[in-house]
Amino acid sequence: MMVPAALLLLGALTAVVAPRLLARADWPDREPVVALWVWQCVVAAVLVCCALSMTLSAAAAWQAVRGQVFASAPHGVMEAYPLVTAGPWAATTAVTLACAGGWSVAMLVREVLRARSRRRRRRAELLLRAPLLPGERPAHGRLVVLEGERADAWWLSGATPGLVVTTGALRRLGDRRLDAVLAHEKGHARARHDWLLHCSSALADGFPQVPVFAAFRDEMHRLVELAADDMASRRHGRLTTALALVELNEERGVFGSAPAGQAQVPQRVHRLLSAPDRLTPTRRLGLTATAALVPVVPVLVAFVPGLRALG
Repeated sequence: MMVPAALLLLGALTAVVAPRLLARADWPDREPVVALWVWQCVVAAVLVCCALSMTLSAAAAWQAVRGQVFASAPHGVMEAYPLVTAGPWAATTAVTLACAGGWSVAMLVREVLRARSRRRRRRAELLLRAPLLPGERPAHGRLVVLEGERADAWWLSGATPGLVVTTGALRRLGDRRLDAVLAHEKGHARARHDWLLHCSSALADGFPQVPVFAAFRDEMHRLVELAADDMASRRHGRLTTALALVELNEERGVFGSAPAGQAQVPQRVHRLLSAPDRLTPTRRLGLTATAALVPVVPVLVAFVPGLRALG
């Protein structure tokens, strides 16, 4: 049967071509929110190709699955798919793709559980360092100040989220820059960037041999920071946000010969200070709509024989 093979070929082609096109484009850093959407659509298209190929391969291999898949299909649609003539590879393909899907779910569950464990551990440490007063209840979005010379600030997610900041950061930041840091962290929380990071990390860890998933994880970690920077700069200005980044990271040595994992901070500061031109609304809309169509292509490929039969 050619349709499952065509879907796998389409998925492989998307996984190879799309990241290269995005790497060569000059707009993702200017429009990180649009770039986040495009990357999600690309990975979704790859996963849809695998899921549809698995379904049709299973229908070709087993009569019971075939009856379930085409149970509600109009007369003549199932005959348009040469399921009976499928070779012995159909069952192997279906089982392999099903195992890959189960492994992806397991990796996502593991990633979420690890994140929750880290969050509980950090919250317990926070309660030891800054215990609640008698009768005090955790407040949504509260500001927690910790004694510490090192300038640091982070958003504590969970049922009672809030901003945690050290006294060293308060001395260095001041009111306006602290507000920019708060807006940056709230931007992460409102956009649910943690779920993007969980999903991308699960795919990259589960399939380290697949380059598109590794690129997806790296770009998600980079683009969510750029998107949060933009959210903060729209409210408090690019200069204030850039200075807040500098004050928080200056003592960590990231502006010298920074390690590869911290090289993004100087690039983020330079981006905020240079104020790159945004795309026009028409082009942003065009990119968003085009990306939304990418996962639709494998669906159309899978339905082509059935549509021909109905036509």
